[in-house]
Amino acid sequence: MHQWYFSYNGVQQGPLDHAAAVRQAQQDGNGYCWRAGFAEWVPIAHVAELRQAGGQAITAPPPVRAGQRADEIDYTIFGSDMQFVEIELDPGESCVAEAGTLMYKDIAIRMETVFGDGSQQAAGGGFLDKLVGAGKRLITGESLFTTVFTHGGSGKARAAFAAPYPGTIIPMTLTNFGGTIICQKDSFLAAAKGVQIGIFFQKKILTGLFGGEGFIMQKLDGDGLVFVHAGGTVVERELQAGETLHVDTGCVVALTSSVHFDVEQVGGVKSILFGGEGLFFARLTGPGHVWLQSLPFSRLAGRMYAAAYQKGGSKDEGSILGGLGGIISGDRGF
Repeated sequence: MHQWYFSYNGVQQGPLDHAAAVRQAQQDGNGYCWRAGFAEWVPIAHVAELRQAGGQAITAPPPVRAGQRADEIDYTIFGSDMQFVEIELDPGESCVAEAGTLMYKDIAIRMETVFGDGSQQAAGGGFLDKLVGAGKRLITGESLFTTVFTHGGSGKARAAFAAPYPGTIIPMTLTNFGGTIICQKDSFLAAAKGVQIGIFFQKKILTGLFGGEGFIMQKLDGDGLVFVHAGGTVVERELQAGETLHVDTGCVVALTSSVHFDVEQVGGVKSILFGGEGLFFARLTGPGHVWLQSLPFSRLAGRMYAAAYQKGGSKDEGSILGGLGGIISGDRGF
């Protein structure tokens, strides 16, 4: 039997045997739990093993669609600021990754570039299915292709995938969150083969225009493990029913499908003009789980652009010579 651990507001309990864990979940289902085999701490209310007949009912997440079975993969995440994930495959297992993210792989792993997300290929879909999958990826700003890595040898084999900029790689087991995660459109890094990478349309005009992610976000469906990349440090929040959180529009990484995503005006004219936060907050309303990033790539790129040399001037710190000072000091050529 598994040994369980519980966490409530940072206070950990355990180890508990299964019977004690079920009783604890019935007494208080508002925290997080973990056992061997879980990729991350999971909201207690999302774990079917801790629900049983009788006693206090814990709300179950939506069921995963029948027929979706992703490969089971193991992994290790290395690094702190510039992370990469190493995925361990058994013979016959596969993972999919965003084109251009491979860092290294064992020679026993064969690599195949496919149209779309690879999930239709795994299910034996035809050319039209692959074309639709590729079209969805193109709409979200991704490449038409993904790469499938399959272990064709014996024993264990490993492939590693690197994050594109400083930040955090977040592992998510989709079954722990109802089978669906909505995320920013450039955040997908890799996943177990069988996960579907689709699109999510913002139906509200204001949310699409000012929500920070546009009208189109990525939707990850299935029952497998996915890896999402975010900028800077990541914080997770479990929102209760009706609980609302105001977030900078660029800091929303991902959310479960039960979270309501809307926008709200920052405040008065003075706050809009001089507050530095733009016109709108993202308004996230529970119930559900949200992931937030401390450094959106757009903010990082904006700071880099502002500090870069531009024609007619410079923003060099402490330089009274501007661009000429940069040339003299050897920082720039003509």
